Amino acid sequence: MTIVLYAAAGLLMAIGSLYFAWRSRDFRKFLAGAFFVSSGILFYLYLADVSVPLLGTELVETPRVSGGRSVVHFILFLVCLYFGFVRRPESQNSRGAPL
Repeated sequence: MTIVLYAAAGLLMAIGSLYFAWRSRDFRKFLAGAFFVSSGILFYLYLADVSVPLLGTELVETPRVSGGRSVVHFILFLVCLYFGFVRRPESQNSRGAPL
Protein backbone atom coordinates (compact mmCIF):
# COMPACT_ATOMS: atom_id res chain seq x y z
CA MET A 1 0.00 0.00 0.00
CA THR A 2 2.88 2.37 0.78
CA ILE A 3 4.38 1.85 -2.66
CA VAL A 4 1.06 2.84 -4.26
CA LEU A 5 0.96 6.01 -2.16
CA TYR A 6 4.56 6.83 -3.14
CA ALA A 7 3.73 6.28 -6.81
CA ALA A 8 0.57 8.40 -6.62
CA ALA A 9 2.37 11.22 -4.80
CA GLY A 10 5.24 11.11 -7.30
CA LEU A 11 2.86 11.21 -10.25
CA LEU A 12 0.90 14.11 -8.78
CA MET A 13 4.08 16.06 -8.07
CA ALA A 14 5.44 15.37 -11.56
CA ILE A 15 2.25 16.60 -13.23
CA GLY A 16 2.22 19.72 -11.05
CA SER A 17 5.88 20.45 -11.75
CA LEU A 18 5.41 20.04 -15.50
CA TYR A 19 2.40 22.37 -15.46
CA PHE A 20 4.27 25.13 -13.60
CA ALA A 21 7.47 24.59 -15.59
CA TRP A 22 5.53 24.97 -18.85
CA ARG A 23 3.99 28.26 -17.73
CA SER A 24 6.72 29.94 -15.67
CA ARG A 25 10.31 30.72 -16.60
CA ASP A 26 11.16 31.41 -12.96
CA PHE A 27 9.95 27.95 -12.00
CA ARG A 28 12.26 26.44 -14.63
CA LYS A 29 15.12 28.39 -13.02
CA PHE A 30 14.18 26.95 -9.64
CA LEU A 31 14.01 23.44 -11.09
CA ALA A 32 17.46 23.88 -12.65
CA GLY A 33 18.93 24.50 -9.21
CA ALA A 34 16.98 21.69 -7.59
CA PHE A 35 18.01 19.17 -10.25
CA PHE A 36 21.65 20.29 -10.00
CA VAL A 37 21.73 19.72 -6.24
CA SER A 38 19.83 16.45 -6.52
CA SER A 39 22.15 15.09 -9.22
CA GLY A 40 25.18 16.00 -7.13
CA ILE A 41 23.86 14.28 -4.01
CA LEU A 42 22.81 11.19 -5.93
CA PHE A 43 26.20 11.01 -7.63
CA TYR A 44 27.91 11.31 -4.24
CA LEU A 45 25.79 8.44 -2.88
CA TYR A 46 26.82 6.40 -5.93
CA LEU A 47 30.53 7.13 -5.46
CA ALA A 48 30.39 6.51 -1.69
CA ASP A 49 28.60 3.19 -2.30
CA VAL A 50 25.75 4.09 0.09
CA SER A 51 22.43 2.26 0.00
CA VAL A 52 19.42 4.38 0.93
CA PRO A 53 16.33 2.80 2.53
CA LEU A 54 12.94 3.96 1.25
CA LEU A 55 10.99 5.38 4.20
CA GLY A 56 8.11 3.21 5.36
CA THR A 57 9.07 0.18 3.29
CA GLU A 58 11.65 -2.54 3.33
CA LEU A 59 12.98 -1.48 -0.08
CA VAL A 60 16.52 -0.17 -0.43
CA GLU A 61 17.82 2.05 -3.22
CA THR A 62 21.15 0.65 -4.30
CA PRO A 63 24.13 2.81 -5.28
CA ARG A 64 23.64 1.71 -8.90
CA VAL A 65 20.10 3.13 -8.89
CA SER A 66 21.42 6.37 -7.35
CA GLY A 67 23.97 6.60 -10.17
CA GLY A 68 21.29 6.17 -12.81
CA ARG A 69 19.05 8.72 -11.16
CA SER A 70 21.95 11.19 -10.96
CA VAL A 71 22.42 10.97 -14.74
CA VAL A 72 18.69 11.56 -15.33
CA HIS A 73 18.64 14.51 -12.92
CA PHE A 74 21.71 16.03 -14.56
CA ILE A 75 20.02 15.83 -17.98
CA LEU A 76 16.91 17.46 -16.51
CA PHE A 77 19.17 20.14 -15.00
CA LEU A 78 20.62 20.89 -18.45
CA VAL A 79 17.14 21.09 -20.00
CA CYS A 80 15.85 23.43 -17.26
CA LEU A 81 19.06 25.48 -17.43
CA TYR A 82 18.59 26.02 -21.16
CA PHE A 83 14.89 26.87 -21.04
CA GLY A 84 15.16 28.88 -17.81
CA PHE A 85 18.33 30.91 -18.33
CA VAL A 86 19.73 30.64 -21.88
CA ARG A 87 16.76 30.69 -24.23
CA ARG A 88 14.93 34.01 -24.51
CA PRO A 89 11.15 33.86 -24.22
CA GLU A 90 9.22 34.47 -27.41
CA SER A 91 6.58 37.19 -27.46
CA GLN A 92 2.99 36.02 -27.32
CA ASN A 93 1.22 38.89 -29.08
CA SER A 94 1.09 39.82 -32.76
CA ARG A 95 2.96 43.16 -32.44
CA GLY A 96 6.13 41.54 -31.12
CA ALA A 97 6.17 43.47 -27.85
CA PRO A 98 7.33 41.46 -24.86
CA LEU A 99 4.73 40.60 -22.27
